[in-house]
Amino acid sequence: MGAKELDQVWANMAQAAKRFDGAEREAPKLIAVSKTYGPEDIVPILEAGQRDFGENRVQEAQSKWPDLRAQYPDLVLHLIGPLQTNKTKDAVELFDVIHSLDREKLARHLKKEMEAQGKNIPLFIQVNIGEEEQKSGIAPDQCAEFVRYCQDDLGLDIQGLMAIPPAGEPPAPFFARLVELGKSVGLEKFSMGMSADYETAIEMGASYVRVGSAIFGARDYN
Repeated sequence: MGAKELDQVWANMAQAAKRFDGAEREAPKLIAVSKTYGPEDIVPILEAGQRDFGENRVQEAQSKWPDLRAQYPDLVLHLIGPLQTNKTKDAVELFDVIHSLDREKLARHLKKEMEAQGKNIPLFIQVNIGEEEQKSGIAPDQCAEFVRYCQDDLGLDIQGLMAIPPAGEPPAPFFARLVELGKSVGLEKFSMGMSADYETAIEMGASYVRVGSAIFGARDYN
């Protein structure tokens, strides 16, 4: 798995973008999800031209990305997994975009750390679009107030919304709901879609898709 699979994902994305029924927009971006993979797996993808990568855990990302960034300074690193407040300082130091802002306490910690480090990192608010008890994210009916709090009270750079639809259900209605929710609060960027459903997400208006196994292969968590 590697560059060949990456080319196929790019091709699939281009076809899906043509099927998008909406106004002109920027082409969706691919985030290659490199969690559990080492530099030996990531370098061929970098060499093939991919520059946006996603990690779920701050500690794992710290173990491999500083050296890779030294070799490829134009790469963009996205945090796409849950962020604990005690990891905020490290996350702000390492990541270029954070997709998992999901509570007021975290928003305040991010604001404090970005001020301390002189950074202004783009953020996506994670929405629990399926309203599942086991998932992180702002409830849809609380999204407008949370966006207002982050933008107006804290002055954070809220780029858009992120969501993961419920497993085992058709994803399109959840993607559509996220887009509708975002536009209702003045946001136009959407981080949605993974290996199993990224083409559908693009057809529904995704700005970023987060694809791992379709590029790197099945993960070994042992």
